Amino acid sequence: MTDDRWRSPLGSRYASPAMQRLWGEPHRIGLWRRVWLALAESERELGLEIPDAALQEMRAHLDDADLAVAADYERRFRHDVMAHVHHFGDQAPAARPFLHLGATSAFVTDNADLLVMREGLRRVLGRLLGVLDALGTFAAAHAAEPCLAYTHFQPAQLTTVGKRATLWMQDFATDVEELCHRIESLRLRGCKGTTGTQASFLELFAGDHARVRELDRLVARRLGFERTWPVTGQTYTRKADSAVLDVLSGVAQSASKMACDLRLLQHEGELLEPFESEQIGSSAMAYKRNPMRAERINGLARFVMSLQANTAQTAASQWLERTLDDSANRRLTLPEAFLATDAILILAGNIAAGLEVRPEVIRRHVATQMPFMATERWLMLGVSAGGDRQALHEVVRKHSLSVAEAVARGEANDLMDRLAGDAAFGKIPAAALKAELDPTRYAGRAREQVTEFLTEYAGPLITRARPLAVAPETAEVRV
Repeated sequence: MTDDRWRSPLGSRYASPAMQRLWGEPHRIGLWRRVWLALAESERELGLEIPDAALQEMRAHLDDADLAVAADYERRFRHDVMAHVHHFGDQAPAARPFLHLGATSAFVTDNADLLVMREGLRRVLGRLLGVLDALGTFAAAHAAEPCLAYTHFQPAQLTTVGKRATLWMQDFATDVEELCHRIESLRLRGCKGTTGTQASFLELFAGDHARVRELDRLVARRLGFERTWPVTGQTYTRKADSAVLDVLSGVAQSASKMACDLRLLQHEGELLEPFESEQIGSSAMAYKRNPMRAERINGLARFVMSLQANTAQTAASQWLERTLDDSANRRLTLPEAFLATDAILILAGNIAAGLEVRPEVIRRHVATQMPFMATERWLMLGVSAGGDRQALHEVVRKHSLSVAEAVARGEANDLMDRLAGDAAFGKIPAAALKAELDPTRYAGRAREQVTEFLTEYAGPLITRARPLAVAPETAEVRV
């Protein structure tokens, strides 16, 4: 039967299958069951009488939840966590008396959410490292290719194609540093009880504070965390979610900056995003080659950046030990932020690995502007030949303005010829003037900066970050 319900394009079109599965219901419920198992195993280790059969049955049913059965329970109970407690108890009857022992719903949901977010951050990091690898290869290959640099999107001095790519890389590298910090510092909620006082666990362990503290540590270690939040209310502080969204927003900002630059450069014809052999740019204008990947990055990035404000508002509006106005909001915001960031980086990686450089266009644009850039050096040549600096400056100014108008009309830039024919520059050989038009003399240390950036900063950073990352699988780029 055809499903006629609306589906988010993040799931049906943009994000990778792996990121979709990570936030999918089967995986989430599997994590809930692992959280319950970690609690039961830790409680047994600390002396509670939980039989082996209970743990064995729990382990045997970690990944076979029947979501339809759980949904039936939820329609009866109007409580999602208790629906799954009952369903898990049906499948593991020996564990039924001990499931969720001492816990509140947030113990299950919060701890599982943190597990998902940590895995999501590791996957985002893996994609981001792929983007950096591709951009690093591109930067090294074009480190010495002079091109126009722009300020205010007006021609300024020269840079190189590779140096410009390192500016994008540096933004992404900042995100890598932040991602590593968030992954390494992420804490589990742990076992804190209904209002964060651990009262229920203190009751279970007959007032033994040491065992209650050890329970918190054991559960965390079983779930792969070294630390838990020192104190919580019923939930962990929602500032943790906001901090995660800060990082995802940062990735979106970096990708959007690169995408904006590419759209400008594609308009200039200098640098183009990939275009496949049968790709159609426009349904009406068959000749068009639109930067649709970069444009989609900008659109998705705008969405992710807006979600950051959402989590900040949620963190700021929590009442005392907890309120439930965060729940529905987090069900939307957290998965969509990760899926959209994943989609952004799929596009960014595709672009970075397939950038098309048009050197002849770049050189033509450089040649058009080079005489203007050489004027300061020509002025120095004139002074060295005995001319008056202020008088020479006026000659250069008048000729430059006149030539600029001619260039705007599509005529060639003949500023050098005009100056060579002016009496004020008559003592300077034309060859000396022409020598100052070599573009490689105007890019400063751009080539060296590329090498230094890649070897001294980007390379070591990628090496340090890679153990924290999940290597991405290939994902299709769709319109």
